[in-house]
Amino acid sequence: MHFGLTEEQQMIVDATRAFVENELFPHELAVERSGHLPLELIKEIQKKAIAAGLYAANMPAEVGGAGLDTLSWLLYEKELGRANYALHWTCVARPSNILLAGNAEQREQYLMPCIRGETWDCLAMTEPGAGSDLRGMKASARQDGDDWVLNGTKHFISHVDLAGFAICFMATGEEDTPRGPKKKITAFFVDKGTKGFTVRDGYRNVSHRGYTNGILEFDDCRLNKRQILGEVHKGFEVANSWLGATRLQVASTCLGRAERALGHAISYAAERKQFGQQIGKFQGISFKLADMAMELKAAELLTREAAWKYDQGTVTEADMSMAKLKATEVLAMVADEAIQIHGGMGLMDELPLERIWRDARVERIWEGTSEIQRHIISRELLRPYGA
Repeated sequence: MHFGLTEEQQMIVDATRAFVENELFPHELAVERSGHLPLELIKEIQKKAIAAGLYAANMPAEVGGAGLDTLSWLLYEKELGRANYALHWTCVARPSNILLAGNAEQREQYLMPCIRGETWDCLAMTEPGAGSDLRGMKASARQDGDDWVLNGTKHFISHVDLAGFAICFMATGEEDTPRGPKKKITAFFVDKGTKGFTVRDGYRNVSHRGYTNGILEFDDCRLNKRQILGEVHKGFEVANSWLGATRLQVASTCLGRAERALGHAISYAAERKQFGQQIGKFQGISFKLADMAMELKAAELLTREAAWKYDQGTVTEADMSMAKLKATEVLAMVADEAIQIHGGMGLMDELPLERIWRDARVERIWEGTSEIQRHIISRELLRPYGA
């Protein structure tokens, strides 16, 4: 494997980093303190991102995206990840790649407006009683002629306030398996404004201020069969085929934030003096920096290897879980140690460290908890032995 970046990849890194520093960093403190990202600001930055070719860059070239290979895409995600999450995710949006699973009519109706920056999508899986155990979902859909009628509740649904539609996963039946009954799941497109579909404000979150979540309620919400994404009862197959790479995306954005925190820690350790010398000369600080850099490098190598294997068609679920698990846990460690090196100043919001520290907490929960990632990894290790 060649570890260096191509000239094109380095250009992607440089262009994305410059955009983040010039267009996103200046707004971070205001968003963090207010917890709000004004629509006027979103549109202003969105317009610049589209002009710079950074908007919807995760999409294939044939639908108007940048057509990046997986590694190049993750290098781009890493640079965006250095900024406040609400700013980069909303203003430099990357439509969910699950939209590519739609048929031609669905792509035109749902995917293309997202790529053009006219709306946003959101995914609705999690429920109050079904998080890691998605098969335990109670929200359901029943067939009624050519229509489907949806009932139930979803929560923790990201940026649904901005989204023009939701991709909702609903229980649509049950099948017997050797381990007992298992629910069948179907994915549906649900437009805002559909009768029986209500969006309510979600919860205040310690992580990712300005990046909202909402609660979706379905009360005899009637949809046409044309709004099914994929096949009936095949919702998990759709999700597994198209959403696996989101764990690599999480890993990459975490790497960007960890690298930013480490940069602050190194700079401070080289400049701050106590007891007559720079604090970086004390072993208690220098060894922290060494461990932070080593763990960050390990996480980056795991992520890059998984990206390379993804493009080769040889990536496994364990590869992606290892990258996600390592990167999210390294971010937590690096953020915590960076604050420790800064002392009290690290907790002040004039620096991004307390934000990075807060934001790190959710990364070990969403897109599969750390425990779920360890389950996936161990399952793959034991499966050849029939365990």
